[in-house]
Amino acid sequence: DIDANGILNVSAEDKSTGVKNKITITNDKGRLTKDEIERMVQEAEKYKADDEALKKKVEAKNGVENYAYNMRNTIREEKVAAQLSSEDKEKIEKAVDETVAWLEANQLAEVEEFEHKQKDLEGICNPIITKMYQGAGGAPGGMPDMGGAGGAPPPGAGGAGGPKIEEVD
Repeated sequence: DIDANGILNVSAEDKSTGVKNKITITNDKGRLTKDEIERMVQEAEKYKADDEALKKKVEAKNGVENYAYNMRNTIREEKVAAQLSSEDKEKIEKAVDETVAWLEANQLAEVEEFEHKQKDLEGICNPIITKMYQGAGGAPGGMPDMGGAGGAPPPGAGGAGGPKIEEVD
């Protein structure tokens, strides 16, 4: 922010650590001209946009990583593992391993690439998990909420008959 007296107030917060910093730049001795102050404000705005873009990229990467590890943990749970065929478990495990390896090799990928990778992984995992749910008559106890991940419709959506499924939290 810049006030009418030419005083520039800049604050920043590191969301991960909660550290906050604030600096006030005053023009006590005529050190900064209006043009210099304007340039500083424009640079601050420019970096703000860069920071937003980086934030989106980090969130997309974390989303893929979280989904991959959640799937790995899910298929390793006893109740879930007992209901999956070894072929399905291997298919999910292989897809998760490939995704994690891709993430490690592509740290600087763009948001769209991370989103595409997550959709690919969901495309492999969601049908298997959905098939398991339908075969078991619902989610086993202790099963983590998959949060409607991917574009998979909830069980019973668009159903033309069959049993009525009621979701309970």
